[in-house]
Amino acid sequence: MKICSLSSGSSGNCIFVSSGLTKILVDAGASGVKIEQELAAIGESIDSIDALLITHEHTDHIKSMGVLARKHAISIYGTRGTLEAALNGRYSVGKISPLLLNYIFSDNSFMVGDILVSPFSVSHDAADPVAYCFESGGKKIGTATDLGYFDDRIVEKLLNSDILYLESNHDIHMLEAGSYPYALKERVKGEKGHLSNDSCAELVTRLCHESVNHVSHVILAHLSEENNFPELAFETVNSEIKIRLEDNERPELHVAPRYVHSFIAETL
Repeated sequence: MKICSLSSGSSGNCIFVSSGLTKILVDAGASGVKIEQELAAIGESIDSIDALLITHEHTDHIKSMGVLARKHAISIYGTRGTLEAALNGRYSVGKISPLLLNYIFSDNSFMVGDILVSPFSVSHDAADPVAYCFESGGKKIGTATDLGYFDDRIVEKLLNSDILYLESNHDIHMLEAGSYPYALKERVKGEKGHLSNDSCAELVTRLCHESVNHVSHVILAHLSEENNFPELAFETVNSEIKIRLEDNERPELHVAPRYVHSFIAETL
């Protein structure tokens, strides 16, 4: 299996996941043209995509959802709360054929081709947000962004992933000293906001230590443009990895770029 971020951050989020036989997009927060360009840059085509999975209805995750559905007839998966908010709420993506909509439930796994998709609920200020794990051929990819905190349940869902794609949104000191209004600062660092670099570091080290198999790659994602730097997110997490993990537990660490595709991580 392999995963590649095509776009990451508040300007737009989109992830490509593939087993080789089955190809999935998670979110469509960049423009349709941009997603097609980034897929082509990694040797893939939008016409080969088997499904579009939506985590939640914020515009940086659904911007081109309607366009891709109407232009390419891609099947869309999401919770009822998420899809209804996307279609009817203030982030409306326009009309989509009901035949393309697939309503899913947190903790109820389903198959897309040869990939087992396992959605699980996360705490975020959206209608019914979820994150996803993917399994095929005995390998697992765990993803989780847009969550205000993690707990034992989240750890259990992500445990034993070969590759992790996790939010490292902000540096708490940059956020508190920055230009955001007080209410927005409280939202970002609240229980329905986003994971900080420090929280991400704690989650990464715990998962790498407790997983039965070796986590080969960790990709840090959804970095704030105003309250973080790629180098700072990397160093915060990497420092904890060096302190808390043995050599044989340490993953290869990457940061997902904001506007272009990332390193393609493949399971070993």
